[in-house]
Amino acid sequence: MSPWPDPAELQPWPARDADHLLVSGDQMAALEAKLFASGLPVEALMEKAALALSQRLLALRGRRQPGGIPSCGVVVLVGPGHNGGDGLVVARELHLAGVPVRIWCPFERRKPLTERHWNHARWLGIPILAAPPAAADPALWIDALFGNGQVRAPGASLETLLAARGSRPQRGLVAIDVPTGLCSDSGRLLGSAAARADLTLCLGLWKRGLVQDPALAWVGQLERVDLGLPQLLLEQLPPHQPLGLGGPGGGQGDRCTAPRPQPDPAAGKYERGRLLVIAGSQRYRGAAHLALAGATASGCGSLRSAVPSEMAAGLWLEHPHVVLENDPLGAASFERLDAVLVGPGLGAATTQATASLAAPADMAGREDWWQPLQRFPGLVLIDADGLNRLNPAWLQERRGPTWITPHPGEFRRLFPDLGGLPPLEAAAAAAQITGATVLLKGARSVIATADGRRWQLLRACGEAARAGLGDVLAGYGAGLGSRALASGLVDGSLLAVAALDHAQAGCHCARELGPGGATPLAIARQLAHASQQSGSQSKEVGRNGEYCGLDAVQFPAKD
Repeated sequence: MSPWPDPAELQPWPARDADHLLVSGDQMAALEAKLFASGLPVEALMEKAALALSQRLLALRGRRQPGGIPSCGVVVLVGPGHNGGDGLVVARELHLAGVPVRIWCPFERRKPLTERHWNHARWLGIPILAAPPAAADPALWIDALFGNGQVRAPGASLETLLAARGSRPQRGLVAIDVPTGLCSDSGRLLGSAAARADLTLCLGLWKRGLVQDPALAWVGQLERVDLGLPQLLLEQLPPHQPLGLGGPGGGQGDRCTAPRPQPDPAAGKYERGRLLVIAGSQRYRGAAHLALAGATASGCGSLRSAVPSEMAAGLWLEHPHVVLENDPLGAASFERLDAVLVGPGLGAATTQATASLAAPADMAGREDWWQPLQRFPGLVLIDADGLNRLNPAWLQERRGPTWITPHPGEFRRLFPDLGGLPPLEAAAAAAQITGATVLLKGARSVIATADGRRWQLLRACGEAARAGLGDVLAGYGAGLGSRALASGLVDGSLLAVAALDHAQAGCHCARELGPGGATPLAIARQLAHASQQSGSQSKEVGRNGEYCGLDAVQFPAKD
């Protein structure tokens, strides 16, 4: 059976729904415009959004957590557009619920609907600040200045105020939809500063900029406020719209529905994935150990390894189930395999070839990997130092499925013309050029396949970011791929599954063991339980979502 899947046979994963779709600011605005063109009043959507926001904030009243309303109440920063209107409805609802509320607007003119809400707030007796609030004001600030679709810097005076507020140890700021001063597409600053939120309440669909690495320090905890957008509307987005992984419920639902390998119950070890790991060097011996630990956690049935002689003698102490491969490697070494992992800890190459890779000095004789590996019909996953030696032309001539897992520096060396693109676009372009599935690592990693599908992690734990973690991911991903090929089919979505499992294992270890306990080996051990955890629902799901600070909230509209 061919290792290349027929797209028509693939089960879409995850669902193309509001919990997963990642949109640009323009796309969200276009969807709203279609709603209004259908007859839905702008006022109705504003009320629906702002009432949901108000209920979420009231649920946090008095709590010592991001978005918690203190006894001294809130200050709502009101913008001239409909984001300001959302803020004014929130101000109204909090005021009616007995929360002390003040409002401040640095703009003389506002859109008509926002102006009507401003007049109503004044009629209710909500205090209006004549001057900007003090940066040290103990009240919770609600940023309703600009929201989605920002394209210009907010201006020097607002940037100065927001920077002063953000420099406080307790920032005390909630952003409605998108923090002021932040691009909703790239997550980058539009000027010199932005609102630094403890909590960002994203309206309707995930704005892709909010989960990009540059945005994380400004967004704080991220939640999606569901607006009940009709599926008919969501289906109008392009078929390969990026999908977020690991959102509501700690990502447990995504893991339960993930397209995992399903071997025949009677399958023997050689029918449950045969993987060869080529890794390690005299300087980086631990990389091979970690890659093998990740591969072991995947559950692959047969695991072989080609490692430096310095490691080989004691390998059985750590990994007694691993079979040592003969050195040097030749064409026969890749027979009867489903997958090969190349790269973790190989060390610096002595030369750079144009169509192949050079071997490290302490593993002489292995420089002939690449010709037979190029013809190998199974899966090849290339990571770390394997990528540092790789010529992209080699990928284009590969005969079987190929996965690559570069970090940004490795990606720029491989694809210098793509390094300046946003991660979602860069990974997709690299996948189309090479035919490989690309996992572009980051705080929120991106995965792209050559047929245009894209995924991005919505959550991960920074405490687990440390040397060796990528080696575990490479081994785990290659192991899952070997199991899939042994079952007859491998698809690039499985690399996204591996990334999701890996991120969730890091979150679990950081929470249960503390930052110091979230080691690569601890995460590898947690990965070994991934399949069992993905099939069960427990109290831990809610705790995961709370710890990592990303979820979707849904509240019924008021009668």
